[in-house]
Amino acid sequence: MDYSLVTEAYEKIESTTKRLEMTDYLVDFFKKTPKDAIDKIVYLTQGKLYPDFVGIELGMAEKLAVRAVAKATGRSEKEIEEDLAKTGDIGETAQRFLEKKRQISFFRVPLTVERVYQTLDKIARATGEGSMDLKVNLLAGILADATPKDAKYILRTVTGKLRLGIADMTVLDALAIAYGGGKEARDIIERAYNISSDLGRVARELAEGGIETLKNFKITLGNPIRPMLAERLSSPAEILEKLGGKCIAEYKYDGERIQAHKDGDKVVLFSRRLEDVTEQYPDAVELIKTHVKLEEAIVEAECVAVNLDSGEMMPFQELMHRRRKYGIEKAINEYPISLFMFDVLYVDGRDLTLEPYPARHKILEEIIQQSDRVQLAKYLIVDNIDDLEKFFEEAVEAGCEGLVCKSLNSDAVYQAGARGWLWIKYKRDYKSEMIDTVDLVVVGAFHGRGRRAGTYGALLLAIYNHENDTFETICKCGSGFTDEDLKNLPKMLEPYKIDHKHPRVNSNLEADIWFLPKMVIEVIGAEITLSPIHTCARDVIRKGSGLAIRFPRFTGKYRTDKSAEDATTIDEIIEMYKKQLKKIEAE
Repeated sequence: MDYSLVTEAYEKIESTTKRLEMTDYLVDFFKKTPKDAIDKIVYLTQGKLYPDFVGIELGMAEKLAVRAVAKATGRSEKEIEEDLAKTGDIGETAQRFLEKKRQISFFRVPLTVERVYQTLDKIARATGEGSMDLKVNLLAGILADATPKDAKYILRTVTGKLRLGIADMTVLDALAIAYGGGKEARDIIERAYNISSDLGRVARELAEGGIETLKNFKITLGNPIRPMLAERLSSPAEILEKLGGKCIAEYKYDGERIQAHKDGDKVVLFSRRLEDVTEQYPDAVELIKTHVKLEEAIVEAECVAVNLDSGEMMPFQELMHRRRKYGIEKAINEYPISLFMFDVLYVDGRDLTLEPYPARHKILEEIIQQSDRVQLAKYLIVDNIDDLEKFFEEAVEAGCEGLVCKSLNSDAVYQAGARGWLWIKYKRDYKSEMIDTVDLVVVGAFHGRGRRAGTYGALLLAIYNHENDTFETICKCGSGFTDEDLKNLPKMLEPYKIDHKHPRVNSNLEADIWFLPKMVIEVIGAEITLSPIHTCARDVIRKGSGLAIRFPRFTGKYRTDKSAEDATTIDEIIEMYKKQLKKIEAE
């Protein structure tokens, strides 16, 4: 197939802003495309060479592209850079310089789609020593045989700046008309795309076998299913009304959503954006192998950073340390994760995406071997506003973003690639950023595990209520302590150890060890939030709720200069909470 047909189609598409015209141009283009080349044409039109999950990306550095244009045209890099500064478009600059090319080619080989695609593929895969020169030479080679207009689109493609303005949905419409007999075939084609995330493969199977082939399109292990997305509401009443008065509410964890494909001993992990993240989470791979009790399965989970010694969930930012190519083993030890399973899409050859969520959830419970590191997402079936609000507060206090409320109805299928009202995010419409430290009183402790066995995993901390002379709990804190702190804490707290909760301590939590309210430590957190568990300022902001510190962390400062009664008071905490509330702008 002559690449000039690609150039001609892209020019037409670029000349209009009307979606219907774009679709018409694509339909005409697809009809001119040989069936064995349609997959490549679809990928190129998407600005890529393969589906995202393959992980081979275009995106040649502009500086290298300038070198290639210079080599192909016989002009200096400085001249090309000066023109690029004016146009801001490497494609347009390349077109200009090829139109006034100094080097005359006596023998020009017409460019084919196959040659351009194969060359771009070699450029994308080139790595290591000498790869920069190789990329330049490869690109200059096809530019030498390109027309000026061809060069424009080749340069835009290779630098990741094609920007035709064509969405996947437009491509689906065009495929339906070109090969499916009309737009009524769109749903079948879209379904195939949603369960494979491979638009090129879908196009080729459609072109070669017709719409009947896609009616039998199957999920393939290793090809990620496009994730189902949730709508958002901030009112429990609205959520319950939308979901028919009853729903299953699940913790919305502050982690990275992953889709795990298990095929025997082989496990592949995909991110929400369908990137292969298997190498970043080798520990998650092992957990899937040992905790999913089937040979073949596709499950969805939230991958959350955790403190294995205290059991606390850590903020999402901790996971960013796993986004690296090197030092993964070190990152595993420093930033361990747990998996919270929330859906199953495929088991041993059976597609579950068209099953209702209650049925999928039941199967998920049966196939997961739960442990400290692998659990089902915490959930509750609710049918009233009060229970939903309390569960929401519990989730936030535990370190989650909120809840995802899911339909229990028979039509609650997995809407791959779609955002709908079968799942609804319940997140706050405000944020409360904690910008100052507080001084808290140690009233209890919890036994450590793992590296903290024999010491304390977390401390139970309280504020002072001067009106009734009591200490009200506000958080459990296990972060920020050095190894030296952990070693010394039992000895430091030994003089205050008692065998029961102190009468002046107001706590709904049962600590493993209780102390006299004497030691004061300095703590900082992410925010102050409502809590159904802690007793600080109970009923003051909302009936049945207290206040808690989310993601508390010891600053390293022991306030030996303060008595327990000099610690941060209930009035100060309430004032901090009110001052720090800020409305979140609509997403």
